[in-house]
Amino acid sequence: MAANNKQKGTVNPTANTDERPVDRYFREYEKSHQDRVNRIIHYICIPTLAFSLFGLIWAIPFPHLGFLGVYNGYFNWASFIIAIAIYYYLKLSPIISYFILFILLGFSYGIMELVAWQQAGGLPMYLICVMIFVPSLAVLRIGETREGKNPKTYMDIKSLAIAPAYLLNQLLNKLRIKN
Repeated sequence: MAANNKQKGTVNPTANTDERPVDRYFREYEKSHQDRVNRIIHYICIPTLAFSLFGLIWAIPFPHLGFLGVYNGYFNWASFIIAIAIYYYLKLSPIISYFILFILLGFSYGIMELVAWQQAGGLPMYLICVMIFVPSLAVLRIGETREGKNPKTYMDIKSLAIAPAYLLNQLLNKLRIKN
């Protein structure tokens, strides 16, 4: 009983009470990405992986909903991803969520241009996204092995969600924008 009371009264001296969860996530992410080459790989491959994954989700057939009228082509599964991502990043950091929103809108424009190119006789949009996705993922896995970790166990959904926010946070820090 005395041991329980003693444990309840202890304070972790390394815990920072002002630290936001996003700061902890960034610290853990940075700690796991110390290799210079791996960092460069992440700066290139995380955006390309995110764009291609967004395009692949966009390519999943979405049912025709009559009440959407002319907007049927603009509302799809990627619309849900935008909403979920903005909500997730808003909980982490409002500034990062605003920048992510603009990035996702840019991705949407790029995907719509690829769809227009496809309709004009070019390669299918989903195929272009696969051609971007596979090398991006492969190079990211190579970068993770440089860290000495097994990429199969390290690349999880949380890491993939934090990576774009971390890279954006690095850019905001360089621009001296407080998030």
